[in-house]
Amino acid sequence: MNIVYVTSEAVPLAKTGGLADVCGTLPREVAALGHRCAVILPAFRSVYRAGLKIDTTDISFAIPMSPGKLVGGRLLRCLLPDSNVVVWLIDQPQYFDRESLYGDELGDYRDNAERFTFFCRAALAALSRIEMDVDVLHCNDWQSGLIPALLQASPKAFGTLGKAATLMTIHNMAYQGQFHRDAFGWTGLDWKHFTHESFEYYGQLNFLKTGIVSADHVTTVSPRYAMEICTPQHGCGLDGVLASKGGRVTGITNGIDETVWNPATDVHLSANYDANNWPSGKVANKRSLQLEFGLEESADVPMIGLVGRLAEQKGWDLILPVIRQHVQEGRPTQWMILGSGDKQIEAELTALAAQAPQQVAAHIGFHDALAHRIEAGADLFVMPSHYEPCGLNQLYSLRYGTIPIVTATGGLADTVVDTTSETLSNETATGFQLREVSPRGLDEAIGRALKLRYHDQKIWNNLVQRAMDADWSWRKSAYQYVELYDNAVSLKRGKPLVPK
Repeated sequence: MNIVYVTSEAVPLAKTGGLADVCGTLPREVAALGHRCAVILPAFRSVYRAGLKIDTTDISFAIPMSPGKLVGGRLLRCLLPDSNVVVWLIDQPQYFDRESLYGDELGDYRDNAERFTFFCRAALAALSRIEMDVDVLHCNDWQSGLIPALLQASPKAFGTLGKAATLMTIHNMAYQGQFHRDAFGWTGLDWKHFTHESFEYYGQLNFLKTGIVSADHVTTVSPRYAMEICTPQHGCGLDGVLASKGGRVTGITNGIDETVWNPATDVHLSANYDANNWPSGKVANKRSLQLEFGLEESADVPMIGLVGRLAEQKGWDLILPVIRQHVQEGRPTQWMILGSGDKQIEAELTALAAQAPQQVAAHIGFHDALAHRIEAGADLFVMPSHYEPCGLNQLYSLRYGTIPIVTATGGLADTVVDTTSETLSNETATGFQLREVSPRGLDEAIGRALKLRYHDQKIWNNLVQRAMDADWSWRKSAYQYVELYDNAVSLKRGKPLVPK
């Protein structure tokens, strides 16, 4: 099959979150299974900083964005690292040559609707001129949400692209790309198409809703999240739209790039280790962190790691009271924290680190190498998100033998098996889930983990071993996507499905 991934992010070219990890890794894994894959994304300023060789092409285009306004662009080309996956870059400096992808310190860019409408239209214009008979157009998040609808509204306008099956992947329902109805004018379509069956959503233009209703199939980043977004609690107003898709909503858990996240080869670690020698390896990495951040130097004290955005979604209303309680009561735990976000959370963590410098270490900001070292040195990793489409840090933690403590939501529930008498007996346990979503519930889960860690070393060792042995590679996810692509293409072409 010929598959094109349409996205606004892909590592190492452009990244603000997990979308980039998916779209920079999944195409390589699918290509490794024998398919021809390509990626198309905007030529953001960050693209030129990625260190890849970028070539020009002879393809250019002019998109009529409004009466009397033609916006020109050109197509550039590079390859994803260590692959033959072509990345097509939509070069339009007026829209994309900016310091950040979506906004600045003042908030979202005011012309985001115009920018990403242009991207969708330019991507279709460019792809219709590339010598590639596309079988699947795999769109990702709201920034590419107009593409299935544009194809549906004008199926003959883009050559053979009109025959391609379209997939829409939702990486986070909370981000929908909703704009004033006037933004529809940038699509170049007749206003007769601005209906609730397609572009319109309560009088506004909603990019994600448009993609959901127009795509042949909808996917999201974990099976549990696929169920959750069909409910009012997690559907962010689009649960009814998703329900209208019937059985065409599928959850496939994200994978991790094991060329980057592998404790046996990780260049950021003080000591490499694998499933055979993890006890000594993790102790060495813990001591390195303790020395670096002035924590009490002890192999026995439990270290609890946290890496990620400092935001309400991530459960900081649960985490901060527990850290304060541990500090006030002088409990023998250490907290190693990396992240940035909410300024009040940043300030509280900074104050706690100053109050108990041998117990709490907080690095405010992003530091990739430190993220790896925390995963390797910590005994436990705390991730009590209120919702989590998939999550990656719990997967990194499992790979590094750092037992995750999570809430039973989205991808966290799909990937971390709670430790109970039953799961210990059938040898499926890999971590701990909160039994109550509250500070008390989080502290109780930490207590259960530490009781096992210090009072039943054999069971704890088995737990770590099982976590490290689990397969969360992208190869596993790629097989599931290929099967879905096959089915989508068969349905698009009116052919009966062949049971697998």
